[in-house]
Amino acid sequence: MNVERQVEALLRELAPQVIGLLARRHGQFDACEDAVQEALLSAAQQWPEQGIPDSPKSWLATVASRRLVDEWRSESARRRREENSALMDLSGPGEASTVSESDDTLTVLFLCCHPSLSAPSQLALTLRAVGGLTTGEIASAFLVGESTLAQRVSRAKQTIKKAGAEFVLPPPAELAERLRVVLHVLYLMFNEGYTTSGGPELHRADLTAEAVRLTRLLHRLMPDEDEVTGLLALMLLTDARRAARAGDDGSLIPLADQDRSRWDAGMIAEGVSLVSGALEAGPVGPYQVQAAIAAVHDEAATAADTDWSQILALYDVLEKVSPGPVVTLNRAVAVAEVHGPEAGLELLATLDGDARMDQTHRVDSVRGHLLELAGDTGAAREAYLRAAGKTASEPEKRYLRLRAQRLG
Repeated sequence: MNVERQVEALLRELAPQVIGLLARRHGQFDACEDAVQEALLSAAQQWPEQGIPDSPKSWLATVASRRLVDEWRSESARRRREENSALMDLSGPGEASTVSESDDTLTVLFLCCHPSLSAPSQLALTLRAVGGLTTGEIASAFLVGESTLAQRVSRAKQTIKKAGAEFVLPPPAELAERLRVVLHVLYLMFNEGYTTSGGPELHRADLTAEAVRLTRLLHRLMPDEDEVTGLLALMLLTDARRAARAGDDGSLIPLADQDRSRWDAGMIAEGVSLVSGALEAGPVGPYQVQAAIAAVHDEAATAADTDWSQILALYDVLEKVSPGPVVTLNRAVAVAEVHGPEAGLELLATLDGDARMDQTHRVDSVRGHLLELAGDTGAAREAYLRAAGKTASEPEKRYLRLRAQRLG
């Protein structure tokens, strides 16, 4: 690993720890997060040339603390608070804390996924405060302007402040629901990286890698949470296929046509092991079931060997534990594989008029596939073209138009 990558990895690990350290000391998450971002930028510029300090966490905390003092002075903050901060011993702040680094990282993650925030704000703030990404990097990942993203992050921090959120882990009574939000944010992050919602690229490897890294971190901090394990397994089992999803020209290759020798066997083995252990441990959650479905796909030597009956049975379970239109959409494909395309189309028709699916191209894409299997090439072609008109992803658009073109 070269120095730049070593520094980048270290900064991402330390970012939430230093934010936590300062937030516990000063009680102002928004100001502390800004100060740490400044310190991270300074480190990214200096460490590759000057070397990594003996105590990198203390270095970051010192620089960030001085940034806070400077900011408070410039704003004519209360004299007493300023003097207390300026007199603080900054030689080794990391060692002074009695709270573990794991607690701080987990607290930052839960705070960034505060339920008062919108999903886009949760994603942006998580990537910045926990992932250690710059505003520019996040803006590039989600195809928005840097100023727009900066405003989103700023508003998110102000919303947290107005909500009166404290820098503590949620109480036990709220933990399960808050964890659900955290997992959903990480899931959205991974999905946006695996299949980008817009632009010329099929996937963003940096986003999927960051989602996996953060989920690994959460799994290390909460090893007994089976849904955390399930989500990590799902990501690994899905991301294992990434190298085979696109041709040399960037074109989309569907699952059935992929060269399975290019799938990552190590990731598959790890994912299967994780989900197997989680399923044996206790009550089944939606991420565990989705991971089990992904495992069935990954363990099939060829597309023809896929155990669709088992996949359908798992979708039946998923529909019970987490019903929704996306589950119905995916279950329709499994129904078609087991009972024929007409049965799949009948189930798919139950989504017609569902407002939750109006903005996605996936219903028409699946409808085109099932109509093609049923031999109705004219209707299939129209469905593919409708789907192509609804997606902002250039690779998906090209793929759907090509499918329509092949039907005449």
